[in-house]
Amino acid sequence: MENIVYLNGEFLPLEDAHISPFDRGFNFGDGAYEVIRSYAGKFFRMDDHLNRLLYSLHELMIPPVDITSVSHLITQLLEKNKLAMSDALVYMQVTRGVFPRSHQLPSQEIRPTVFMSVSQFQPQHDLQETGVKVILFPDIRWTRCDIKTISLLPNMMARNKATSEGAIEALFVRDDIILEGTRSNFCAIYRDQLITAPTSRFTLAGVTRKVVLELCKSVGIPTYENPIYANQLRHFHEMMILSTSLEVTPVVQVDNTIIGDGKAGEITRRLQDAFHKLVEKLQVQAELS
Repeated sequence: MENIVYLNGEFLPLEDAHISPFDRGFNFGDGAYEVIRSYAGKFFRMDDHLNRLLYSLHELMIPPVDITSVSHLITQLLEKNKLAMSDALVYMQVTRGVFPRSHQLPSQEIRPTVFMSVSQFQPQHDLQETGVKVILFPDIRWTRCDIKTISLLPNMMARNKATSEGAIEALFVRDDIILEGTRSNFCAIYRDQLITAPTSRFTLAGVTRKVVLELCKSVGIPTYENPIYANQLRHFHEMMILSTSLEVTPVVQVDNTIIGDGKAGEITRRLQDAFHKLVEKLQVQAELS
């Protein structure tokens, strides 16, 4: 099946999509991105994702995209790729645009480059059932991690280290505080309370994290946005990583330390169940629409 993408106002085959070598995203990683899940054709928290994209673009001083038109374009893109009723991932990237290479930001307004693609998605339910190993990794990123920028070299380096050690994710540590993963947020359970790092310039405001905090409130799990120190890991009873693709995935090992009894804990299971019920409501809506 032909892979259709969207680039600067056109739907076209992937092999026909080209950008200039002077695109600032190509030269400098000067852009932002979002990844959105579609469950059976229903988007999950699209408004949250698009609002976060607008925030990233604002912080990077890149002109905003038209949110209304983006939602419509993504729907069209799923239809053109015959994924309108499937579980899918939507990737959207906006760069500052094309301009002769210079470290100085362009003094004149240029047209941003907008790219979108979609792909079928198969959730990793086995990892959500068994739990995963993660590693700790020094936070070598810049100090604006609240911006979902396409400049992901430190994340790639950390993720590669994790893979080489048989782990699924690397958690960034700064001043002994565990902040987040390369592609996920992190939280831990202590005495039936969920703790996660507060939002700051060192962390991304995760959409799944936001959903989980809402679910905690609805099922009566106390939550605290406090630092989680690496040297105190042995005191926590459960841990999990949260993301658009991983959903709620238990962490059962950090480096060489086994967490709890090495299995997903009771509160993690409660949050997984609550999350899946939320998704089921979306799927029911898709069947009725």
